[in-house]
Amino acid sequence: MMDWMEMLHHYKLTSIIIGAVIARIIVFIINKTVHNFFLKTHFIEERKEQTIESMIRSITKYTATISFIFFAISQYVSNFGRILAGAGVIGVIVGFGAQSLIKDILSGIFLIYEKQLHQGDFITINNTFNGTVVDIGLRFLKIREWSGKVLTISNGEVKQIHNFNIEQMRVIERVVVSYRENPERVFEILEIACEKINDLHKPCLKLDHSNCAVEPFKVYGMTTINAGFRGIEYTVTGLVDDAFYWDAAKGARRIIAQTLFDYELKLAEDTMLLRQVENDLIREGK
Repeated sequence: MMDWMEMLHHYKLTSIIIGAVIARIIVFIINKTVHNFFLKTHFIEERKEQTIESMIRSITKYTATISFIFFAISQYVSNFGRILAGAGVIGVIVGFGAQSLIKDILSGIFLIYEKQLHQGDFITINNTFNGTVVDIGLRFLKIREWSGKVLTISNGEVKQIHNFNIEQMRVIERVVVSYRENPERVFEILEIACEKINDLHKPCLKLDHSNCAVEPFKVYGMTTINAGFRGIEYTVTGLVDDAFYWDAAKGARRIIAQTLFDYELKLAEDTMLLRQVENDLIREGK
């Protein structure tokens, strides 16, 4: 009577199915163990834990899949192990035209190793795509755009990354004011706006080791005298914690706009409208 190993070898399809189940169980156990480990430990930042966990899931999945494929082939190809060893693993990979696969895998490893991004970061890829990182795999990077769509891009195609979540971000808001406004008055009004921003959004500011704001909101200065032939440009800046960048930026814009309205400070809109009227008159030949 055949033992169970001989029976599995005799019934190849059954052994393949059992192999698939075992591979699935192993992947599940590894992923569950890693997930529980990070739930119970807090020795690194949560975003880094999520990134490492995502990469481990990807490595486990690909390793289990490739191993299962080799196992399934070995059931129907005699001496498959010798063939594989004779050809060499690298030769087999290149033979299957997997140069791009190697490129994607290496790029994914470098993305993690060089700490270019983490899961949950808001990034811009190749100056084209914007979104929040939802998954980092060996081959692909997935980001969720603001519209809710998930963009999947191979790691090898990532040439440039703008990361908005690396410890600190500087909020930069520009205001173009009419030429008719006194610059001294403009500075005074914008400084009032900065005081309000610092009071209302103090938790968003980037703090040093003594819990003092590194760079609170302030009037950076007059950045352009003739901004688009419309008016004088003033800039307000403030250094904030990257986790609160969007809230701080939206809050700063709202306070600046409200302060300008309260003090009836004229922006460059009237100059722009006048130029538009003149252009319309020229077109009509008047």
